Amino acid sequence: MTARRAFPWLVIAGVLVAALSLRGPILSVTPVLRDIARDYALDGATASLLTTFPVLMFAVLTPVAALIIRRAGPELALMACLIAVAAGTLIRALPGFGWMLVGMLVIGAGITIGNVVIPVIIGRDVPAPRVATVTAAYTAALNAGSLVTTLTTASIAAVTGWPLALLLWIALTAIGILMWALHLWRDRMPGQPWDERSLGETPLTTATVPIVASRPRAVLRQPVVWLLLAAFACQSAAYYGMSTWLPAILGDLIGADATLAGALASLFQGVAILGPFVVPVLARRLPLAVPAVLIAVCWLGFSGGMLFAPQLFALWVVLGGVAHSGGFVVIFTVMVGVSRSAEETATMSAIVQGGAYVVGAASAPVLGALHDATGAWDLPQTVIVALTAGFAACLLTAVARVRR
Repeated sequence: MTARRAFPWLVIAGVLVAALSLRGPILSVTPVLRDIARDYALDGATASLLTTFPVLMFAVLTPVAALIIRRAGPELALMACLIAVAAGTLIRALPGFGWMLVGMLVIGAGITIGNVVIPVIIGRDVPAPRVATVTAAYTAALNAGSLVTTLTTASIAAVTGWPLALLLWIALTAIGILMWALHLWRDRMPGQPWDERSLGETPLTTATVPIVASRPRAVLRQPVVWLLLAAFACQSAAYYGMSTWLPAILGDLIGADATLAGALASLFQGVAILGPFVVPVLARRLPLAVPAVLIAVCWLGFSGGMLFAPQLFALWVVLGGVAHSGGFVVIFTVMVGVSRSAEETATMSAIVQGGAYVVGAASAPVLGALHDATGAWDLPQTVIVALTAGFAACLLTAVARVRR
């Protein structure tokens, strides 16, 4: 066997470009959600299903994604992810709201595979000292894809109409497919399966893919698992609810048109690029409670500020961007701190993410229905304040248990 390359630049480039398509296709609909609702005569709750369905796929299909990775190998699984996202984008462009929902389901299924397989590829192919840096870059790329789509979709739609504006984002996925195909073409050796490529690594086994412990009940008996589940559920609901409706909220509360509201809402995604880098730096020098408190304060500042002083939206959206990306890092840092093995960590991750994404998927329709019922955003935003308060209470309690 030949030695593993010092640093797999093409692999990482392919992963980072692929990551641009793992959030953007979902959030690209949010700046034009009201246009879609108007053209198809939908209420707010029904229109928001466009962001709800993909998130629900995250919870439902994660075990299936792990099975696909075991059977096909990480390389082909990531290619399948990108092809599914591209196919879903095409289906979403067909006339009719039903086809849009089907397309979003396919996109969500593809993204679920990507969510699972990319950390596997990073952990396997990147030298250990650089795993944290590449993981942070991957998280930043996720948020960069969200930033680009929320920033520009409305302005493109003003020229082309929203159907074509949504379809044009297939270009990002196509670039990812081409780059990953180049990696596959370069590295595949005739007559050998993907998991036996000459990279010097151990052949792929179930140990490299998220697995469930043989005794999951022991994990469920730990109070900290339920605290983390509740914290992540509150965060997911606040994030996906506000990501869906923030352009509409800004349009109503500060009088921004669709293009400006989409651009302003993109700050919520763009600032999130900083979160994965800020939290590890603080945690390296200070107790974990310090970044946990910082993230809790940012979430409460965002939700409370948008409710009571929306004219200062730029400040609140910046706080929210740091909060939702940094909160993810803190939650999983706590998870690693309390687990006793890789198997237990994977089981906790499956439980926490599975339950949280179900709650997160319900958020946007609930907020839309509350707005339709009241004709204002006060009650939906009050719900967001309650969710962020729940996040803060559960996360800080979990961190306190880790310290003990």
